[in-house]
Amino acid sequence: MHRHISFKRHLPRQMHVSSVDYGTDAVEVTEQPTSIGRIKPELYKQKSVDSEDTKKEDEKSCGKINFSLKYDYENETLIVRILKAFDLPAKDFCGSSDPYVKIYLLPDRKRKFQTRVHRKTLNPTFDESFHFPVPYEDLTDRKLHLSVFDFDRFSRHDMIGEVILDNLFEASDLSRETSIWRDIQYATSESVDLGEIMFSLCYLPTAGRLTLTVIKCRNLKAMDITGYSDPYVKVSLLCDGRRLKKKKTTIKKNTLNPTYNEAIIFDIPPENMDQVSLLISVMDYDRVGHNEIIGVCRVGNNAEGLGRDHWNEMLAYPRKPIAHWHSLTEVKRSFKEWQGRAASFDSQGSCPSPKPPPTP
Repeated sequence: MHRHISFKRHLPRQMHVSSVDYGTDAVEVTEQPTSIGRIKPELYKQKSVDSEDTKKEDEKSCGKINFSLKYDYENETLIVRILKAFDLPAKDFCGSSDPYVKIYLLPDRKRKFQTRVHRKTLNPTFDESFHFPVPYEDLTDRKLHLSVFDFDRFSRHDMIGEVILDNLFEASDLSRETSIWRDIQYATSESVDLGEIMFSLCYLPTAGRLTLTVIKCRNLKAMDITGYSDPYVKVSLLCDGRRLKKKKTTIKKNTLNPTYNEAIIFDIPPENMDQVSLLISVMDYDRVGHNEIIGVCRVGNNAEGLGRDHWNEMLAYPRKPIAHWHSLTEVKRSFKEWQGRAASFDSQGSCPSPKPPPTP
């Protein structure tokens, strides 16, 4: 019982809304009793499909690209051959484009190749081969990234789209050259692969204890001149959009693939589990300047995608550690704004209660 006193002290007096609300005024609404036959409109609201329709409209056709893969066992080299592209969108006023392709073998972005520029065509034939030295056993951890651009002599080159092949063995075993067709996905800037983090979640309802075990990271983005980083993991407990507590792991020096196996524990009463979430930030330690964020992910009832699924799986199997790999994402502007609010909250030392409703 005493374990949760500090947690409850930070909570607002009433928390009926699980979504984050940054409004300055929070008014408690008392539900009025419903008489028989009275209609409650909120029960008949249908889920809007506007977001799905908008998403479909945003997905623009960017054509297709044809390339092949083959592994040279003798020289331990992956051979990527860019063959051709088909039905590219027109980027120039004349109704055509001047396309070329950049090729990366992620997570390495220092070694990149580029095809020749083909003038005024939407169906270019490249037929160019590029060699990436890489041990065969490392191929499972590599991703092929193709970025298609429109060349512009007088201004910044326009990005047409990209293709990311997560599994190099998806089309063949790479022992023979295999032709692959892929749809070019719409993009306005090159995707940055920040790496992944593996952690497990375990909740003990009887004790009200949540344990997040940071296991390891892989293919982190290099933040130092040396081509490495000094990563550590910071975990923040959020409640109603405000940070209640934060804890962090040890620092691992000069590595992009750190192993931690460190447990981080938060005491959370079962009745508050649907109101909290965890923000996991992988940081690069800097002895001189400011520590930089490599990437973040979030888990909780109001998180998205795997972050929500991992949380629900943990709740469905209490007392059992559930581990998953999570891709790191860039810090969005809304999060930076939240950081400022969190800093203000830290200086106050508690989570302020919502303002009471105005007296009639």
